[in-house]
Amino acid sequence: MESILPAYDDPLFSILLIIVIGLIVALVTYGWGVYTQQKEEGKLLSFLEKFDSSECALNTADMPYEPNMLKPLTLLAKAFENSGEYHKSISIYLYLIKHVSENKGQLELMERLGNTYLHAGFLERSRSIYTEILRKKPRNIKVLYELGVVYETMQKYDKAKEVLEPLKMLGEEISSVEKFLDFSLLLANNTLSVDNKVLKLKEILNEEPDMYRQIVTALLRLDTKSAWEIIDPTRIKELIDILWFLPNSQLDLDIIHSNEQLETLYYAKGYLQKPTVESGIFSLDMLATARQNGFKEGDLVFSYLCQKCKQSFPISFKRCPHCMAINSVKVEEKIAKSSPQTDYSLL
Repeated sequence: MESILPAYDDPLFSILLIIVIGLIVALVTYGWGVYTQQKEEGKLLSFLEKFDSSECALNTADMPYEPNMLKPLTLLAKAFENSGEYHKSISIYLYLIKHVSENKGQLELMERLGNTYLHAGFLERSRSIYTEILRKKPRNIKVLYELGVVYETMQKYDKAKEVLEPLKMLGEEISSVEKFLDFSLLLANNTLSVDNKVLKLKEILNEEPDMYRQIVTALLRLDTKSAWEIIDPTRIKELIDILWFLPNSQLDLDIIHSNEQLETLYYAKGYLQKPTVESGIFSLDMLATARQNGFKEGDLVFSYLCQKCKQSFPISFKRCPHCMAINSVKVEEKIAKSSPQTDYSLL
């Protein structure tokens, strides 16, 4: 009696076998994918539980989620962050991350959460968030930069420099950031002598002229004479607040008297008696002219503009507090009535 099943060497049998094997592979792949996704979601929820605490003022535990809530809640979280209510912003981001199923959407929200932690000063939490994002998406350039900022803020400058390596491999121009970290690492080094620090600071300035303001400030703390040697009278506008608040003990009168701009500044300040009105800076020349005519109650007040994001701040910065740009500060001055005590240093 002949078998109705195809023989092993029958082409039909081979085709059926391939189809069966293909179906088995597809089912196993699908099952593994579902298992992996569930496992990843479980890891994410477990990871986020570390950040859930009583500090989050908004109660989102019983809030039902709808997909159309994503955009308005994201805007609300950003508004809370901009107003400094970081705890509320954090609770919204945690809520959204747990309910948004799309992987890309989760990563974007996690990045916002990490940024909020950074601005709020929760550096270790921010580092954990950024590290988790990079585990899933190692080529995220923006997050790599932000992780470097976290390490820098934590004063882990070697770690921050390690983050620059993948950025360099991704084709990013990082020379300015490298020099900025070299500068920060140098100032934090307590084993170097003052002479060696001064020498290395001048080398950094030669390689990165945009760090002029920061290096002059550092040199004024380390060695006043070396600082005055590199002060460029044509760049007084960049240092006007530092020079304005410099105490008498740190003035180099020989250099000041050799330059009309510097003479104008310190005549307007009241340190010099010889009238000079030749700075080319409107506010200084106005103050000097007023003093020359007997009005001695004028003063300068300063604000600090980030030339990248255009945000203005009442105090100077190395990195913009808003966009984290380096070498972006622009000093803006205006005339005001003098306060009882103005002779203090920004250094």
